[in-house]
Amino acid sequence: MAQPTTLQVVEGIDLAGKTCVITGASAGLGRESARALASGGAHVVLAARSHEALADAEQWVRAEIPGARTSTVQLDLTSLASVRSAAAAIAGIAPAIDVLMNNAGVMFTPFSRTADGFEIQFGTNHLGHFELTRLLLPQLIAASGARIVILSSDGHRMSDVDLDDANWERREYDKFAAYGASKTANVLHMVELDRLLRDFKVRAYAVHPGVVATSLARHMGREDFAELYRFAPAQPSTTTIDVRRDFTTPEHGAATQVWAAVSPELADVGSVYLADCAISDGVAPYAVDEAHALALWELSERLCDAGELP
Repeated sequence: MAQPTTLQVVEGIDLAGKTCVITGASAGLGRESARALASGGAHVVLAARSHEALADAEQWVRAEIPGARTSTVQLDLTSLASVRSAAAAIAGIAPAIDVLMNNAGVMFTPFSRTADGFEIQFGTNHLGHFELTRLLLPQLIAASGARIVILSSDGHRMSDVDLDDANWERREYDKFAAYGASKTANVLHMVELDRLLRDFKVRAYAVHPGVVATSLARHMGREDFAELYRFAPAQPSTTTIDVRRDFTTPEHGAATQVWAAVSPELADVGSVYLADCAISDGVAPYAVDEAHALALWELSERLCDAGELP
């Protein structure tokens, strides 16, 4: 069966009165998710770094979905100060948040550090979202039945996260392993979030969207695609994706994260890895280890509490 579109996923689902917050909502999967959730009647809060790109995305959503209820908030995940400012703005807009979609991310970037000194992929993909989610917990709990949807990737199988050197201070930098570690951190974040919040009726999910044709791969050249096969299993399965051929488009690629946000099939289900609008067993054991997830949570708290520059 072909992957549905986001609009097909939300068809017949009433989101009136719901508030959905999406990071990285100015383009690609985030923008497409915003359109789909707005089509169901949700108030969608679009968060991204660029004012101009946010304005363009909001205008696009409103043109696609007449009557769409939208708000925008500037959010730079590479700065804890920006994350905290954005969280305060979001809390002012939405006393209760029904869906938090941690969609933004970077991939295979050259070595650099965030404003707070974190390795750029770990800092953006995990720590920025960790702090945003932590600050929005009161609003998520207030919704009674909220969902946290975290964009991971099958790329998490490239590398576990090294909790002794998460910010690549003592190793030679490998942008592929660093990306894999950040995506593993996303899954581990889901595991601990769901454990902490399930009694408050908040559930968490990690999503593999597939190989989607977006600007996320802008740092990759021909040799980088070849280098990816260094991480391929020795005996790949028949479902192995050829990243040079098997791209999908955002309206299909975002279907699983929208499904995670709205599907009745996931009621009372959490801490699961999703792909192709279904629960998947294609997750590495180290990414769902509860002790590992707790250790990452504690490290993330320490880094975020100490990480803001004076």
